[in-house]
Amino acid sequence: MSTAATAISLPATASPARTYGKEAKYEFVKLIRTRSFSLATIGFPVMFYIIFGLANRHAFDGTVHMAKYMLAGYACFGLIGSALFGIGVGLSSDLAAGWLELKRSSPMPVAAYLFAKCASAAAFGLIIVSILTVIGITFGDVHLTPSEIVKMLGVTFAGSISFASMGLLIALLVPANAAPGIINLIYLPMSFLSGLWVPIKFMPHWLQGIAPLLPTYHLSQIMLSIFHYNDSMSLTTHWNALIGFTLLMLGFSRLIFHRKEQNA
Repeated sequence: MSTAATAISLPATASPARTYGKEAKYEFVKLIRTRSFSLATIGFPVMFYIIFGLANRHAFDGTVHMAKYMLAGYACFGLIGSALFGIGVGLSSDLAAGWLELKRSSPMPVAAYLFAKCASAAAFGLIIVSILTVIGITFGDVHLTPSEIVKMLGVTFAGSISFASMGLLIALLVPANAAPGIINLIYLPMSFLSGLWVPIKFMPHWLQGIAPLLPTYHLSQIMLSIFHYNDSMSLTTHWNALIGFTLLMLGFSRLIFHRKEQNA
């Protein structure tokens, strides 16, 4: 009586790129299917630009086309919202539900989880800016060169990563049920004071002095520099301010995360 030997082949270990890609894909699909997030995150900046941006399609302040100026402002408003709510609320909810602990107990690296969150936020930011650009060109008499569109998308990606770091810090500090309210208390005043809704020059002088202290202002000036509508401050200063803000948020997040690990 002969015994047939059966060879059992184990599946090959998935490559890191595939792991990161799948995690990002499923995170993006989850957010798209979460209507309360996807519709609000995409809908609000689009709605505001249709109401205020298109209403100024024939308005000029010197050489500044107001619809084009507002395109940059609402593009920043949209990408910041997708980063803060996607990371801040999403990660906070995962922490409260114990989902992150489950992920950490699996073979998947924690970095893949964070990468998926950031990639999804950036993807939503790119979607928002693309929709706003199409609306501006089609209905707002906005004229953009291909290089300007590419630069806008590049700034959108960089800005999404920067404000994702702020969302990460908020998620580590704020309970899940309070995260949306806290983010709105931070996000909406910062957007207004930075001139994302109304050009900064139309605000009272004392409010104009607050704007350079805010990261949202520096991001908006980087976006406006694509159209040569930015302020007199050097572009390098704006980039350095945004990079410094990102590193500060990541540093605080790392410190708080390690403290929670030690207290666990």
